[in-house]
Amino acid sequence: MNKLFDQHLRGDRTIWMVALILGVVSLLAVYSACSWMVWKSSGGTLRILFKQGLMLAAGGAIMYAASKPRYTLYSKLSQLLLGITIGLLALTLLIGSNVNGASRWLEIPGLGITFQTSDLARVVIMVYLARVLGKHREEPWTFREVVLRLMLPVGAVCGLILPANFSTAALLFATCMVLMFIGQVPLKHMLLIAGIAIASFGVLLLLAKTNPELLPRLKTWTARLENHGGEDRDANYQVNNAKIAIVHGGLLPNGPGTGTSRNFMPHPESDMIYAFIVEEYGSILGGLGLLLLYLILLSRAMRIANRCDKRFGQLTVMGLALSLVLQALVNMAVAVNLVPVTGQPLPLVSMGGTSMWFTCLSLGIMLSVSRSVYDVPQPASDEASPKRMRTSDPDAGPAIA
Repeated sequence: MNKLFDQHLRGDRTIWMVALILGVVSLLAVYSACSWMVWKSSGGTLRILFKQGLMLAAGGAIMYAASKPRYTLYSKLSQLLLGITIGLLALTLLIGSNVNGASRWLEIPGLGITFQTSDLARVVIMVYLARVLGKHREEPWTFREVVLRLMLPVGAVCGLILPANFSTAALLFATCMVLMFIGQVPLKHMLLIAGIAIASFGVLLLLAKTNPELLPRLKTWTARLENHGGEDRDANYQVNNAKIAIVHGGLLPNGPGTGTSRNFMPHPESDMIYAFIVEEYGSILGGLGLLLLYLILLSRAMRIANRCDKRFGQLTVMGLALSLVLQALVNMAVAVNLVPVTGQPLPLVSMGGTSMWFTCLSLGIMLSVSRSVYDVPQPASDEASPKRMRTSDPDAGPAIA
């Protein structure tokens, strides 16, 4: 095992193991949850298992490939990819595949593969913000700098995601704000920006009442907010069945394949996979176990950030980890009815799609940062201090004393 990590899977071993465990959980849970789909699958259950395994294998390859380059490469790429990403988001709104009144998917010409451009935007904007925050010197941020250098890109990305996917736009905006706080942007500027964002969204809601095409899913958002926690069984059908599945799961595991909620709970393989896992593996192993894995991922990111001596590396690993962990927490909160239904998948666990590949890309970039921390031999005099990487790369940002 040590030889495998030393020669191939270099970087933070705990992140590799967390990704592997989540992949195995995904394979088992999706295979069991999708048994109801066998009737419309010509290949039977093995086809579902093979498809999910193929998506996980492709994600693993992306994760491995992304972990190999020096992490400062992503600082340079983020500048180029930000403009491309904003263009793809705009294109998605105009000609994207429309499902349930939402244009979220864009088809790759010639391949017949669709992907959510918001998944790409989530990775790109985190790395871009880390670059800008990392290159900022010790001078205090002015409000004008915050708006021009930080909020214009964030506003463009979130604004283009908002009409089709409010939850993703809101979650991404919140994650960006947290990263800016970590990057030492003055709190007074952030509070003012948050107020402006809320006021702008309020104006947009008023305009949408006279022009529904501005926010085609406004009625869906309103219904979810109004019905959250209510007694209308039909309106809360998905959440009510998720709670039934969790109650049936109990504390201890019942075993894989024992879940019955797949026969009546909508989307047990994606949006509600957390409730289905709890039903089969119990609240302790399935519920708390999954939560613990994501918290371990966040703690490793914090450890890497603490040991990396470049601001770009610190902020990149924290931004990407926060985006994944917050998404996971929202998915879990929906299943236990703490927040309204959002449609956020459980990272690296929900049924495969291109979102899984972008999750693996995020993990790969985090591993690239961790390699710069753990793979550099340290002088004997530094053995008692945290391991640090020394580099003069200007794209990595100033060193931390």
